[in-house]
Amino acid sequence: MHRHGAHLLDATSARFALWAPDARSVSVQLEQQPDFALQPDGDGWFTGVAACQAGSRYRYRINDEFCVADPASRYQPEGVHGPSQVVDLGRYPWLHPWQGRPWHEAVIQELHVGLLDGYAGVAGQLARLAELGVTAIELMPLGQFPGDRNWGYDGVLPFAPQHTYGSPQQLCALIDQAHGQGLMVMVDVVYNHFGPDGNFLHQYASGFFREDRQTPWGAAIDFRRPEVREYFIQNALMWLCDYRCDGLRLDAVHAIDQPDFLVELAARVRAATGAEMAAEGRHVWLVLENEHNQASLLQQGFDAQWNDDGHNALHVLLTGETEGYYQDYKDRPIDQLARCLGEGFVFQGQPNRHGHPRGEPSGHLPPSAFVLFLQNHDQIGNRALGERLTRLCSPQALRAATGLLLLSPMIPLLFMGDDDGSCKPFLFFTDFHDELADAVREGRRGEFAHFTAFADPEQRERIPDPNAAATFDASRLQRQDVLAGWHGLYHQLLELRRLHITPHLPDSRALGAEVLGDQALTARWRLGNGSELRIDLNLGAEARPITLPPADRRLFDSSDNAHPDSTLAAHSCVVSLLPPGQEPT
Repeated sequence: MHRHGAHLLDATSARFALWAPDARSVSVQLEQQPDFALQPDGDGWFTGVAACQAGSRYRYRINDEFCVADPASRYQPEGVHGPSQVVDLGRYPWLHPWQGRPWHEAVIQELHVGLLDGYAGVAGQLARLAELGVTAIELMPLGQFPGDRNWGYDGVLPFAPQHTYGSPQQLCALIDQAHGQGLMVMVDVVYNHFGPDGNFLHQYASGFFREDRQTPWGAAIDFRRPEVREYFIQNALMWLCDYRCDGLRLDAVHAIDQPDFLVELAARVRAATGAEMAAEGRHVWLVLENEHNQASLLQQGFDAQWNDDGHNALHVLLTGETEGYYQDYKDRPIDQLARCLGEGFVFQGQPNRHGHPRGEPSGHLPPSAFVLFLQNHDQIGNRALGERLTRLCSPQALRAATGLLLLSPMIPLLFMGDDDGSCKPFLFFTDFHDELADAVREGRRGEFAHFTAFADPEQRERIPDPNAAATFDASRLQRQDVLAGWHGLYHQLLELRRLHITPHLPDSRALGAEVLGDQALTARWRLGNGSELRIDLNLGAEARPITLPPADRRLFDSSDNAHPDSTLAAHSCVVSLLPPGQEPT
């Protein structure tokens, strides 16, 4: 199988390979050189070797009719509609030898590179995050998208890091600096669709898609074709091998209707990086977003899945909101949270609000197979006004939920700003123009027509225009618009996690959760050293009677006031660690 794209053979030449099964002819259009014809090479491939060097810019000319960027371009210095550029990362002078960190040490913060002013801006945050106790940063998608502003999920050239964030070499520098701080670097990758502006595959490689299967973004990608599979597997390997990233978060894999592709991808990654889960050698993390809750994939090469179920139950408990997808969690959300803490997924085959069965049994999986979060880009930004929990619930209840997030054996995910208690919104933003901009703006507002607060068309006019620069600027973090003491809270909790919980997460297992009331529960886990971790959580406004563990066994108590050992205060979280064989008195 050919390598997609342009790859240097030496200092003066590169091999070009384009899969274009619908094309009659393909040539390489290099700047200040005559076009170079690629030769048919079977199965829809066109290949050839041309004189060029690192930094050379080129396009593919299809059928002598139109020119396109390389779909496997490694860099687009002028954006999606400009020429591609030959890139050589093989000579990058890496400073920090790095094997990574084991998965059980993961404390991940999700970041948007653009809001932090590019790779250099992210690099400026690394020391602060490492000191806080974060062990990995997860970058929202980097693949080239149209314009200057985008979440990244509208990318059309997934091999080319977004040019407005910096050069490929500057991305290498960021990753190298992160490793020097002891931080892993994950990249969010989108293998379920291409964005609407700048994708020309339909014109010469329609085989990338299958019109008989539709997704929310159009025709599904056809993972039955080996050339298509190879395209995305090679993309994964580029991030992990060429850029030395430490892991991938695969976006919305429920839109990929060939689960065996995911298994193949994981196997190829493990083989190419020499990384096996829970084994010595290089540590590489593979994490899924998957509405189907396919627990079986978490035993076939993937470390964990984002646990939307846990978030959704917690969100309903904290805010009382039950519209949209929160409808699935409106009845007894405390029972659903208890199931999440005791078994992983809430939905393990039960019907959702549409009557469709969702999920697979997950109780046999370790707690670390689930990534828990209170917020992420979706859960904030998919709100009409992008409000964070700091605007939606009491600080005391949020403090209690934060104790659960950071001290449970599940893997915690933070969103940028969480650790400061940011009150700034995170809005949906794009940089489309003309008719596409109008369609995105009106489509965005139409999404909320069935929500009570936006049923009136005049109310929907309040929803920010995704394409306005002001929408992007409103999402920038401002350190002064934060909750007092929040950074110290995160530092305290993550230090407790590092000292008392993380070392004992291997071989840990859930012991179950007991519901104490409409908004309170007790959850327990057996850690790998035999000790018992216990979390008593009350998100309600009334205290609950309970026998708490002895005070000298408590790691953390979120309540502001002293309370008797027989009471779990309102809006509180008590985390205790009991030695092997000891039962609470």
